[in-house]
Amino acid sequence: MVAHLLRLKLTLLRNGLRRSPLQLIGLAIGGLYALGIVGTCVAALLFLRQQDPLLAQTVVVLGGSAALLGWGIVPVVAAAADMTLDPARFATSAIPMPQLLAGLAVGGLIGIPGLATSLVALATVGTWWRGVLPAAGALVGAVVAVLSCVVLSKVVTTATVSLAASRRFKDASGLAFMVPLVLMGPLVAGVSQGIADSRDFLTELAQVLSWTPLGAAWSLGGDLAAGRPVDAALKLLIGVATLGAMAWCWKLLLQRALVTPPYAGSNRRTGGRMGLFALFPASPTGAIAARSLTYWFRDPRYSGSLVAIPLLPVVLAFQGSQTGSFGVIMIVGPLTAFLLAWSISADVSYDNTAFALHLAAGVRGLHDRLGRALACLSFALPTVLVLAVGPFFLTGNWEWLPAILGLSLGVLFSGLGLASVVSARYTAAVPLPGDSPFKKPPGNVGQTLAVQFGGMGVLLVLMLPEAALLIAQSVTGDPAFGWANLAVGLLLGLALFVAGVRVGGRWLDARGPELLAQLTVNR
Repeated sequence: MVAHLLRLKLTLLRNGLRRSPLQLIGLAIGGLYALGIVGTCVAALLFLRQQDPLLAQTVVVLGGSAALLGWGIVPVVAAAADMTLDPARFATSAIPMPQLLAGLAVGGLIGIPGLATSLVALATVGTWWRGVLPAAGALVGAVVAVLSCVVLSKVVTTATVSLAASRRFKDASGLAFMVPLVLMGPLVAGVSQGIADSRDFLTELAQVLSWTPLGAAWSLGGDLAAGRPVDAALKLLIGVATLGAMAWCWKLLLQRALVTPPYAGSNRRTGGRMGLFALFPASPTGAIAARSLTYWFRDPRYSGSLVAIPLLPVVLAFQGSQTGSFGVIMIVGPLTAFLLAWSISADVSYDNTAFALHLAAGVRGLHDRLGRALACLSFALPTVLVLAVGPFFLTGNWEWLPAILGLSLGVLFSGLGLASVVSARYTAAVPLPGDSPFKKPPGNVGQTLAVQFGGMGVLLVLMLPEAALLIAQSVTGDPAFGWANLAVGLLLGLALFVAGVRVGGRWLDARGPELLAQLTVNR
Protein backbone atom coordinates (compact mmCIF):
# COMPACT_ATOMS: atom_id res chain seq x y z
CA MET A 1 0.00 0.00 0.00
CA VAL A 2 2.88 2.38 0.76
CA ALA A 3 4.38 1.71 -2.68
CA HIS A 4 0.95 2.26 -4.25
CA LEU A 5 0.65 5.68 -2.60
CA LEU A 6 4.10 6.62 -3.85
CA ARG A 7 3.22 5.55 -7.40
CA LEU A 8 0.00 7.55 -7.12
CA LYS A 9 1.85 10.72 -6.18
CA LEU A 10 4.38 10.27 -8.97
CA THR A 11 1.56 9.70 -11.46
CA LEU A 12 -0.31 12.81 -10.31
CA LEU A 13 2.84 14.92 -10.56
CA ARG A 14 3.69 13.55 -14.00
CA ASN A 15 0.17 14.16 -15.33
CA GLY A 16 0.16 17.67 -13.90
CA LEU A 17 3.37 18.50 -15.70
CA ARG A 18 2.04 17.09 -18.96
CA ARG A 19 -1.11 19.19 -18.69
CA SER A 20 0.68 22.48 -18.07
CA PRO A 21 3.95 23.25 -19.90
CA LEU A 22 4.31 26.40 -17.80
CA GLN A 23 4.21 24.28 -14.67
CA LEU A 24 6.97 22.14 -16.12
CA ILE A 25 9.03 25.26 -16.83
CA GLY A 26 8.39 26.53 -13.32
CA LEU A 27 9.45 23.20 -11.86
CA ALA A 28 12.63 23.27 -13.95
CA ILE A 29 13.45 26.80 -12.78
CA GLY A 30 12.69 25.90 -9.18
CA GLY A 31 14.80 22.76 -9.53
CA LEU A 32 17.77 24.70 -10.85
CA TYR A 33 17.43 27.25 -8.05
CA ALA A 34 17.19 24.50 -5.44
CA LEU A 35 20.13 22.70 -7.03
CA GLY A 36 22.26 25.81 -6.62
CA ILE A 37 21.31 26.17 -2.97
CA VAL A 38 21.83 22.46 -2.29
CA GLY A 39 25.20 22.50 -4.04
CA THR A 40 26.32 25.46 -1.96
CA CYS A 41 25.19 23.85 1.30
CA VAL A 42 26.77 20.49 0.46
CA ALA A 43 30.07 22.15 -0.46
CA ALA A 44 30.01 24.14 2.80
CA LEU A 45 29.31 21.01 4.85
CA LEU A 46 32.11 19.09 3.18
CA PHE A 47 34.43 22.04 3.74
CA LEU A 48 33.61 21.94 7.46
CA ARG A 49 35.20 18.49 7.63
CA GLN A 50 38.60 20.21 7.69
CA GLN A 51 37.56 22.86 10.21
CA ASP A 52 37.34 23.00 13.98
CA PRO A 53 34.78 20.47 15.30
CA LEU A 54 33.15 23.14 17.48
CA LEU A 55 32.58 25.36 14.44
CA ALA A 56 31.19 22.43 12.43
CA GLN A 57 28.87 21.46 15.29
CA THR A 58 27.60 25.05 15.57
CA VAL A 59 26.86 25.35 11.84
CA VAL A 60 25.19 21.94 11.54
CA VAL A 61 22.97 22.36 14.61
CA LEU A 62 21.91 25.92 13.79
CA GLY A 63 21.27 25.12 10.14
CA GLY A 64 19.38 21.93 10.96
CA SER A 65 17.26 23.67 13.61
CA ALA A 66 16.38 26.39 11.09
CA ALA A 67 15.42 23.73 8.52
CA LEU A 68 13.13 21.92 10.97
CA LEU A 69 11.56 25.22 12.01
CA GLY A 70 11.06 26.15 8.36
CA TRP A 71 9.26 22.89 7.63
CA GLY A 72 6.85 23.80 10.41
CA ILE A 73 6.26 27.42 9.36
CA VAL A 74 6.12 27.28 5.57
CA PRO A 75 2.96 25.07 5.39
CA VAL A 76 1.10 27.73 7.41
CA VAL A 77 1.91 30.65 5.11
CA ALA A 78 2.12 28.79 1.78
CA ALA A 79 -1.47 28.77 0.57
CA ALA A 80 -0.52 26.84 -2.57
CA ALA A 81 1.15 23.92 -0.75
CA ASP A 82 1.45 20.56 -2.51
CA MET A 83 -1.76 18.65 -1.80
CA THR A 84 -1.49 15.90 -4.43
CA LEU A 85 -1.97 13.37 -1.60
CA ASP A 86 -4.59 15.31 0.30
CA PRO A 87 -5.71 13.05 3.20
CA ALA A 88 -9.34 14.11 2.63
CA ARG A 89 -9.26 12.22 -0.66
CA PHE A 90 -8.78 8.95 1.20
CA ALA A 91 -11.79 9.40 3.50
CA THR A 92 -13.74 6.71 1.63
CA SER A 93 -10.77 4.36 1.23
CA ALA A 94 -10.24 1.52 3.68
CA ILE A 95 -6.50 2.12 4.05
CA PRO A 96 -5.02 0.99 7.38
CA MET A 97 -3.80 3.97 9.37
CA PRO A 98 -0.15 2.78 9.76
CA GLN A 99 0.20 2.28 6.01
CA LEU A 100 -1.50 5.60 5.25
CA LEU A 101 0.82 7.42 7.62
CA ALA A 102 3.91 5.75 6.17
CA GLY A 103 2.81 6.41 2.59
CA LEU A 104 2.02 10.07 3.19
CA ALA A 105 5.26 10.58 5.12
CA VAL A 106 7.48 9.03 2.45
CA GLY A 107 5.44 10.80 -0.22
CA GLY A 108 6.32 14.09 1.47
CA LEU A 109 9.93 13.49 0.44
CA ILE A 110 8.96 13.46 -3.23
CA GLY A 111 9.41 17.01 -4.43
CA ILE A 112 11.99 19.75 -4.47
CA PRO A 113 11.84 20.60 -0.72
CA GLY A 114 12.04 16.96 0.39
CA LEU A 115 14.85 16.01 -1.96
CA ALA A 116 16.82 19.17 -1.15
CA THR A 117 16.52 18.63 2.60
CA SER A 118 17.50 14.97 2.27
CA LEU A 119 20.61 15.72 0.22
CA VAL A 120 21.80 18.45 2.58
CA ALA A 121 21.12 16.24 5.61
CA LEU A 122 23.12 13.37 4.09
CA ALA A 123 25.98 15.79 3.44
CA THR A 124 26.43 16.07 7.22
CA VAL A 125 27.85 12.54 7.04
CA GLY A 126 30.72 14.04 5.06
CA THR A 127 31.13 16.73 7.69
CA TRP A 128 31.66 14.11 10.41
CA TRP A 129 33.66 11.66 8.29
CA ARG A 130 36.33 11.78 10.96
CA GLY A 131 35.74 8.22 12.02
CA VAL A 132 33.24 5.40 11.55
CA LEU A 133 31.29 6.13 14.71
CA PRO A 134 30.78 9.91 14.08
CA ALA A 135 29.79 9.23 10.45
CA ALA A 136 27.31 6.54 11.51
CA GLY A 137 25.86 8.86 14.16
CA ALA A 138 25.50 11.65 11.60
CA LEU A 139 23.70 9.25 9.22
CA VAL A 140 21.24 8.15 11.91
CA GLY A 141 20.69 11.75 12.95
CA ALA A 142 20.09 12.81 9.34
CA VAL A 143 17.42 10.13 8.87
CA VAL A 144 15.65 11.06 12.11
CA ALA A 145 15.89 14.78 11.35
CA VAL A 146 14.53 14.50 7.79
CA LEU A 147 11.62 12.34 8.94
CA SER A 148 10.95 14.86 11.72
CA CYS A 149 10.83 17.67 9.13
CA VAL A 150 8.28 15.83 6.99
CA VAL A 151 6.11 14.68 9.91
CA LEU A 152 6.15 18.16 11.46
CA SER A 153 4.93 19.66 8.19
CA LYS A 154 2.15 17.06 8.06
CA VAL A 155 1.14 17.82 11.63
CA VAL A 156 0.96 21.54 10.90
CA THR A 157 -0.87 21.03 7.59
CA THR A 158 -3.42 18.66 9.11
CA ALA A 159 -3.94 20.82 12.19
CA THR A 160 -4.58 23.94 10.10
CA VAL A 161 -6.67 22.25 7.40
CA SER A 162 -9.80 24.08 8.53
CA LEU A 163 -7.92 27.38 8.44
CA ALA A 164 -6.39 26.56 5.07
CA ALA A 165 -9.91 26.05 3.71
CA SER A 166 -10.70 29.65 4.60
CA ARG A 167 -10.05 32.10 1.80
CA ARG A 168 -9.32 34.90 4.28
CA PHE A 169 -6.61 32.80 5.92
CA LYS A 170 -5.06 32.04 2.51
CA ASP A 171 -5.11 35.70 1.58
CA ALA A 172 -3.64 36.88 4.89
CA SER A 173 -0.93 34.21 4.95
CA GLY A 174 0.04 34.91 1.35
CA LEU A 175 0.34 38.64 1.99
CA ALA A 176 2.28 38.05 5.21
CA PHE A 177 4.71 35.91 3.25
CA MET A 178 5.52 38.93 1.06
CA VAL A 179 6.87 40.96 3.98
CA PRO A 180 10.11 39.00 4.51
CA LEU A 181 10.57 38.81 0.73
CA VAL A 182 10.51 42.61 0.41
CA LEU A 183 12.79 42.99 3.43
CA MET A 184 15.14 40.21 2.35
CA GLY A 185 18.10 42.56 1.81
CA PRO A 186 17.99 44.27 5.21
CA LEU A 187 17.26 40.98 6.97
CA VAL A 188 20.18 39.13 5.37
CA ALA A 189 22.55 42.02 6.05
CA GLY A 190 21.40 42.32 9.66
CA VAL A 191 21.74 38.61 10.33
CA SER A 192 25.17 38.52 8.70
CA GLN A 193 26.34 41.44 10.80
CA GLY A 194 24.93 39.84 13.92
CA ILE A 195 26.70 36.58 13.18
CA ALA A 196 29.99 38.38 12.65
CA ASP A 197 29.65 40.23 15.94
CA SER A 198 28.41 37.37 18.13
CA ARG A 199 30.23 34.13 17.34
CA ASP A 200 30.39 33.12 20.99
CA PHE A 201 26.64 33.63 21.33
CA LEU A 202 25.97 31.40 18.33
CA THR A 203 28.12 28.65 19.78
CA GLU A 204 26.22 28.79 23.06
CA LEU A 205 22.91 28.88 21.19
CA ALA A 206 23.88 25.77 19.23
CA GLN A 207 24.77 23.97 22.44
CA VAL A 208 21.38 24.80 23.92
CA LEU A 209 19.48 23.81 20.77
CA SER A 210 21.30 20.47 20.64
CA TRP A 211 19.38 19.46 23.77
CA THR A 212 16.00 20.47 22.29
CA PRO A 213 13.80 18.73 19.71
CA LEU A 214 14.98 21.26 17.11
CA GLY A 215 18.66 20.33 17.11
CA ALA A 216 19.03 17.04 19.01
CA ALA A 217 19.15 14.80 15.95
CA TRP A 218 21.56 17.12 14.13
CA SER A 219 24.14 17.00 16.93
CA LEU A 220 24.80 13.24 17.07
CA GLY A 221 27.84 13.25 14.77
CA GLY A 222 29.48 16.16 16.61
CA ASP A 223 29.02 14.61 20.02
CA LEU A 224 30.48 11.28 18.90
CA ALA A 225 33.41 13.05 17.22
CA ALA A 226 34.06 14.91 20.49
CA GLY A 227 34.02 11.69 22.51
CA ARG A 228 30.65 12.21 24.21
CA PRO A 229 28.73 8.97 23.50
CA VAL A 230 26.44 9.38 26.52
CA ASP A 231 25.33 12.83 25.31
CA ALA A 232 24.79 11.41 21.83
CA ALA A 233 22.65 8.58 23.19
CA LEU A 234 20.50 10.95 25.21
CA LYS A 235 20.05 13.29 22.24
CA LEU A 236 19.15 10.35 20.00
CA LEU A 237 16.49 9.46 22.55
CA ILE A 238 15.21 13.06 22.43
CA GLY A 239 15.10 13.03 18.62
CA VAL A 240 13.33 9.66 18.38
CA ALA A 241 10.88 10.59 21.14
CA THR A 242 10.11 13.86 19.36
CA LEU A 243 9.52 12.03 16.08
CA GLY A 244 7.26 9.51 17.82
CA ALA A 245 5.27 12.23 19.59
CA MET A 246 4.75 14.15 16.35
CA ALA A 247 3.71 10.94 14.53
CA TRP A 248 1.19 10.22 17.30
CA CYS A 249 -0.24 13.75 17.05
CA TRP A 250 -0.42 13.43 13.29
CA LYS A 251 -2.29 10.14 13.63
CA LEU A 252 -4.90 11.70 15.92
CA LEU A 253 -5.31 14.75 13.69
CA LEU A 254 -5.54 12.60 10.57
CA GLN A 255 -8.18 10.35 12.11
CA ARG A 256 -10.24 13.39 12.94
CA ALA A 257 -9.72 14.94 9.49
CA LEU A 258 -10.88 11.76 7.74
CA VAL A 259 -14.20 11.71 9.57
CA THR A 260 -14.73 15.48 10.02
CA PRO A 261 -14.01 17.34 6.77
CA PRO A 262 -13.33 21.06 7.00
CA TYR A 263 -16.19 23.46 6.40
CA ALA A 264 -15.25 26.73 4.79
CA GLY A 265 -18.68 28.31 4.98
CA SER A 266 -20.09 30.64 7.57
CA ASN A 267 -23.40 30.73 9.39
CA ARG A 268 -23.17 34.45 9.91
CA ARG A 269 -25.51 36.48 7.79
CA THR A 270 -25.33 40.23 7.69
CA GLY A 271 -27.70 42.47 5.87
CA GLY A 272 -28.55 46.08 5.48
CA ARG A 273 -24.94 47.21 5.38
CA MET A 274 -23.81 48.95 2.23
CA GLY A 275 -20.17 49.28 3.24
CA LEU A 276 -18.21 51.66 1.06
CA PHE A 277 -21.22 52.18 -1.20
CA ALA A 278 -22.74 54.35 1.54
CA LEU A 279 -19.73 56.70 1.37
CA PHE A 280 -19.89 57.42 -2.36
CA PRO A 281 -22.57 59.24 -4.35
CA ALA A 282 -25.45 57.22 -5.79
CA SER A 283 -24.18 57.54 -9.34
CA PRO A 284 -22.46 55.22 -11.85
CA THR A 285 -19.10 56.76 -11.05
CA GLY A 286 -19.69 56.48 -7.29
CA ALA A 287 -20.87 52.88 -7.53
CA ILE A 288 -17.84 51.83 -9.56
CA ALA A 289 -15.50 53.70 -7.23
CA ALA A 290 -17.04 51.95 -4.19
CA ARG A 291 -16.80 48.52 -5.85
CA SER A 292 -13.21 49.10 -6.94
CA LEU A 293 -12.16 50.38 -3.52
CA THR A 294 -13.79 47.33 -1.91
CA TYR A 295 -11.65 45.09 -4.11
CA TRP A 296 -8.54 47.05 -3.15
CA PHE A 297 -9.00 46.02 0.47
CA ARG A 298 -10.56 42.57 0.06
CA ASP A 299 -9.00 41.08 -3.06
CA PRO A 300 -5.41 39.88 -2.38
CA ARG A 301 -4.49 40.51 -6.01
CA TYR A 302 -4.96 44.21 -5.29
CA SER A 303 -4.03 44.41 -1.61
CA GLY A 304 -0.84 42.47 -2.28
CA SER A 305 0.60 45.51 -4.01
CA LEU A 306 -0.20 47.62 -0.94
CA VAL A 307 1.90 45.44 1.37
CA ALA A 308 5.15 46.62 -0.19
CA ILE A 309 4.32 50.35 0.08
CA PRO A 310 5.05 50.86 3.82
CA LEU A 311 8.17 48.72 3.42
CA LEU A 312 9.70 50.89 0.69
CA PRO A 313 11.00 53.56 3.13
CA VAL A 314 12.63 50.78 5.16
CA VAL A 315 14.41 49.33 2.13
CA LEU A 316 15.55 52.76 0.86
CA ALA A 317 16.68 53.82 4.34
CA PHE A 318 18.71 50.63 4.58
CA GLN A 319 20.34 51.35 1.21
CA GLY A 320 21.11 54.87 2.38
CA SER A 321 22.74 53.54 5.55
CA GLN A 322 24.92 51.23 3.46
CA THR A 323 26.11 54.07 1.20
CA GLY A 324 26.33 56.70 3.95
CA SER A 325 23.82 58.99 2.24
CA PHE A 326 20.12 59.12 3.08
CA GLY A 327 19.31 61.24 0.03
CA VAL A 328 18.09 58.14 -1.80
CA ILE A 329 15.08 57.98 0.52
CA MET A 330 13.70 61.14 -1.11
CA ILE A 331 12.61 59.10 -4.14
CA VAL A 332 10.16 57.07 -2.06
CA GLY A 333 7.35 59.51 -2.91
CA PRO A 334 7.72 59.38 -6.73
CA LEU A 335 8.36 55.63 -6.59
CA THR A 336 5.21 55.02 -4.56
CA ALA A 337 3.21 57.22 -6.92
CA PHE A 338 4.49 55.22 -9.87
CA LEU A 339 3.61 51.85 -8.31
CA LEU A 340 0.13 52.87 -7.18
CA ALA A 341 -0.80 54.67 -10.39
CA TRP A 342 0.31 51.86 -12.66
CA SER A 343 -1.43 49.25 -10.49
CA ILE A 344 -4.77 49.88 -12.26
CA SER A 345 -3.31 49.31 -15.73
CA ALA A 346 -4.78 45.78 -15.63
CA ASP A 347 -7.97 46.67 -13.76
CA VAL A 348 -10.34 45.26 -16.38
CA SER A 349 -8.24 42.10 -16.61
CA TYR A 350 -8.66 41.55 -12.87
CA ASP A 351 -12.46 41.84 -13.29
CA ASN A 352 -12.34 38.95 -15.77
CA THR A 353 -15.80 37.86 -16.91
CA ALA A 354 -17.44 40.03 -14.22
CA PHE A 355 -16.73 42.90 -16.61
CA ALA A 356 -19.85 41.69 -18.45
CA LEU A 357 -21.93 43.37 -15.72
CA HIS A 358 -20.61 46.76 -16.82
CA LEU A 359 -21.60 46.07 -20.41
CA ALA A 360 -25.01 44.66 -19.48
CA ALA A 361 -25.76 47.67 -17.25
CA GLY A 362 -24.82 50.10 -20.01
CA VAL A 363 -22.22 51.92 -17.94
CA ARG A 364 -20.52 54.66 -19.93
CA GLY A 365 -16.80 54.26 -20.41
CA LEU A 366 -16.14 57.68 -18.88
CA HIS A 367 -17.88 56.69 -15.64
CA ASP A 368 -16.01 53.37 -15.56
CA ARG A 369 -12.60 54.98 -16.04
CA LEU A 370 -13.26 57.80 -13.58
CA GLY A 371 -14.68 55.51 -10.90
CA ARG A 372 -11.70 53.15 -10.97
CA ALA A 373 -9.21 56.03 -10.95
CA LEU A 374 -10.93 57.79 -8.05
CA ALA A 375 -10.95 54.56 -6.02
CA CYS A 376 -7.18 54.32 -6.35
CA LEU A 377 -6.73 58.04 -5.86
CA SER A 378 -8.70 58.03 -2.60
CA PHE A 379 -5.86 56.29 -0.74
CA ALA A 380 -2.97 56.84 -3.16
CA LEU A 381 -3.02 60.64 -2.86
CA PRO A 382 -2.63 60.83 0.97
CA THR A 383 -0.09 58.00 0.89
CA VAL A 384 2.04 59.75 -1.73
CA LEU A 385 1.83 63.08 0.11
CA VAL A 386 2.99 61.49 3.37
CA LEU A 387 5.85 59.55 1.76
CA ALA A 388 6.92 62.56 -0.32
CA VAL A 389 7.12 64.92 2.67
CA GLY A 390 8.18 62.49 5.40
CA PRO A 391 11.77 61.81 4.26
CA PHE A 392 12.68 65.49 4.58
CA PHE A 393 12.25 65.30 8.35
CA LEU A 394 15.14 62.81 8.20
CA THR A 395 17.37 64.49 5.63
CA GLY A 396 16.58 68.15 6.38
CA ASN A 397 16.97 69.16 2.69
CA TRP A 398 13.75 71.13 2.62
CA GLU A 399 14.77 73.10 -0.49
CA TRP A 400 14.05 69.94 -2.51
CA LEU A 401 10.53 69.46 -1.14
CA PRO A 402 8.64 71.41 -3.88
CA ALA A 403 10.49 69.58 -6.65
CA ILE A 404 9.95 66.12 -5.16
CA LEU A 405 6.32 66.91 -4.32
CA GLY A 406 5.68 68.16 -7.87
CA LEU A 407 7.32 65.07 -9.36
CA SER A 408 5.29 62.78 -7.08
CA LEU A 409 1.96 64.43 -7.96
CA GLY A 410 2.84 64.49 -11.64
CA VAL A 411 3.67 60.78 -11.65
CA LEU A 412 0.50 59.92 -9.74
CA PHE A 413 -2.01 61.86 -11.85
CA SER A 414 -0.30 61.22 -15.18
CA GLY A 415 0.10 57.53 -14.34
CA LEU A 416 -3.57 57.15 -13.45
CA GLY A 417 -4.55 58.80 -16.72
CA LEU A 418 -2.25 56.59 -18.77
CA ALA A 419 -3.32 53.44 -16.90
CA SER A 420 -6.97 54.32 -17.62
CA VAL A 421 -6.14 54.24 -21.32
CA VAL A 422 -4.04 51.08 -21.22
CA SER A 423 -6.56 48.96 -19.28
CA ALA A 424 -9.32 49.99 -21.73
CA ARG A 425 -7.30 48.87 -24.73
CA TYR A 426 -5.27 45.82 -23.68
CA THR A 427 -5.76 42.81 -21.44
CA ALA A 428 -3.13 40.94 -19.46
CA ALA A 429 -2.72 37.40 -18.16
CA VAL A 430 -3.37 37.94 -14.44
CA PRO A 431 -4.41 35.58 -11.60
CA LEU A 432 -8.07 34.68 -11.81
CA PRO A 433 -10.53 35.85 -9.12
CA GLY A 434 -10.05 33.71 -6.02
CA ASP A 435 -6.56 32.54 -7.02
CA SER A 436 -3.37 33.28 -5.16
CA PRO A 437 -1.80 36.61 -6.18
CA PHE A 438 1.43 34.67 -6.83
CA LYS A 439 -0.19 32.38 -9.40
CA LYS A 440 0.55 33.22 -13.03
CA PRO A 441 -1.99 31.67 -15.41
CA PRO A 442 -1.10 30.80 -19.00
CA GLY A 443 -1.67 33.58 -21.47
CA ASN A 444 -0.07 35.90 -23.97
CA VAL A 445 2.96 36.64 -21.84
CA GLY A 446 4.75 38.41 -24.70
CA GLN A 447 1.91 40.89 -25.19
CA THR A 448 1.58 41.42 -21.44
CA LEU A 449 5.26 42.25 -21.06
CA ALA A 450 5.21 44.49 -24.14
CA VAL A 451 2.18 46.43 -22.89
CA GLN A 452 3.49 46.79 -19.35
CA PHE A 453 7.01 47.87 -20.25
CA GLY A 454 5.79 49.96 -23.17
CA GLY A 455 3.30 51.76 -20.93
CA MET A 456 5.99 52.41 -18.34
CA GLY A 457 8.19 53.84 -21.07
CA VAL A 458 5.40 56.18 -22.17
CA LEU A 459 4.92 57.29 -18.56
CA LEU A 460 8.61 58.11 -18.30
CA VAL A 461 8.27 60.24 -21.43
CA LEU A 462 5.31 62.08 -19.91
CA MET A 463 7.48 62.81 -16.86
CA LEU A 464 10.18 64.58 -18.87
CA PRO A 465 9.05 68.14 -17.99
CA GLU A 466 9.18 67.43 -14.24
CA ALA A 467 12.47 65.55 -14.61
CA ALA A 468 13.99 68.43 -16.58
CA LEU A 469 13.05 70.95 -13.89
CA LEU A 470 14.46 68.64 -11.21
CA ILE A 471 17.74 68.38 -13.10
CA ALA A 472 17.80 72.16 -13.59
CA GLN A 473 17.53 72.70 -9.85
CA SER A 474 20.29 70.18 -9.14
CA VAL A 475 22.58 71.91 -11.66
CA THR A 476 21.87 75.53 -10.78
CA GLY A 477 20.89 75.16 -7.14
CA ASP A 478 18.04 77.63 -7.73
CA PRO A 479 14.96 76.64 -5.66
CA ALA A 480 12.73 78.52 -8.13
CA PHE A 481 12.93 75.51 -10.41
CA GLY A 482 11.55 73.39 -7.59
CA TRP A 483 8.49 75.62 -7.16
CA ALA A 484 8.01 75.61 -10.93
CA ASN A 485 8.18 71.81 -10.80
CA LEU A 486 5.43 71.75 -8.18
CA ALA A 487 3.15 73.84 -10.40
CA VAL A 488 3.99 71.91 -13.59
CA GLY A 489 3.61 68.52 -11.91
CA LEU A 490 0.20 69.38 -10.48
CA LEU A 491 -1.25 71.15 -13.56
CA LEU A 492 0.23 68.86 -16.22
CA GLY A 493 -0.62 65.80 -14.15
CA LEU A 494 -4.26 66.85 -13.77
CA ALA A 495 -4.49 67.63 -17.49
CA LEU A 496 -3.11 64.21 -18.44
CA PHE A 497 -5.41 62.59 -15.87
CA VAL A 498 -8.52 64.18 -17.41
CA ALA A 499 -7.33 63.39 -20.94
CA GLY A 500 -6.55 59.76 -20.05
CA VAL A 501 -9.93 59.20 -18.42
CA ARG A 502 -11.75 60.66 -21.44
CA VAL A 503 -9.70 58.76 -24.05
CA GLY A 504 -9.95 55.52 -22.07
CA GLY A 505 -13.69 56.02 -21.71
CA ARG A 506 -14.15 56.45 -25.47
CA TRP A 507 -12.06 53.35 -26.17
CA LEU A 508 -14.09 51.38 -23.65
CA ASP A 509 -17.36 52.46 -25.28
CA ALA A 510 -16.03 51.52 -28.72
CA ARG A 511 -14.57 48.09 -27.95
CA GLY A 512 -16.22 46.84 -24.75
CA PRO A 513 -17.48 43.55 -26.29
CA GLU A 514 -14.07 42.82 -27.84
CA LEU A 515 -12.43 43.44 -24.47
CA LEU A 516 -14.82 40.98 -22.81
CA ALA A 517 -14.03 38.39 -25.48
CA GLN A 518 -10.31 38.73 -24.74
CA LEU A 519 -10.99 38.32 -21.02
CA THR A 520 -12.92 35.12 -21.70
CA VAL A 521 -9.96 33.74 -23.65
CA ASN A 522 -7.63 34.50 -20.72
CA ARG A 523 -9.58 32.09 -18.54
